[in-house]
Amino acid sequence: MAVRGRWTLLACTVLLSGVVLGGVLVSGRFGVQRLGGNPVNDSRFVVDHVRLETDKPFEEVAEAFERQLGRFDPDVRNVATESGDTEAAKARIGAMAGPSGFMLFGTTDHGALLRLAGQKRKAVQFVVGNPLIALQMTQHDLRAGLYAPLRVLLYEDDRGRTCLEYDRPSSLFGQFQNDRISPTAAMLDKKLEDLVTTAIR
Repeated sequence: MAVRGRWTLLACTVLLSGVVLGGVLVSGRFGVQRLGGNPVNDSRFVVDHVRLETDKPFEEVAEAFERQLGRFDPDVRNVATESGDTEAAKARIGAMAGPSGFMLFGTTDHGALLRLAGQKRKAVQFVVGNPLIALQMTQHDLRAGLYAPLRVLLYEDDRGRTCLEYDRPSSLFGQFQNDRISPTAAMLDKKLEDLVTTAIR
């Protein structure tokens, strides 16, 4: 009887564990009900992170990097999209791209900010992209706008070497599992790789 009791307890424990685990898996897939009644969907995905190093001085790499970029002007974009002429609008927006096919949307000088913490570092984040390339993805899944434009970090490490880091676009956009986005994301992989390797060459 004691043995049978222990087996019964074990079976109940396993069954209860299965129910709890199943509930966790389902809530992770379909969303967790938070306070306030709004569902929140949590998900995880793998990101390919790329890091390149060079003995080329920071300033030279920064100059070579920016030389390949056009400058994004929101006023040009606004006028173009309000014109009513789709092809003319795309032409005006596309004309802002540099030799790399990308435009510079903005920079953040993290090195300057680190001076507030008493550190002397060289580090700049570049926000780069192309609205027309983004459009090729967002028209199929608006969530792609979360990663368009892209970000690249240029910095000098503790050894004085210049480094460039970024997340591979196809791994970011791949989480949406959309075959209509994948070819554009793969194209961005190549364009971004060309941009950074040319800068450190």
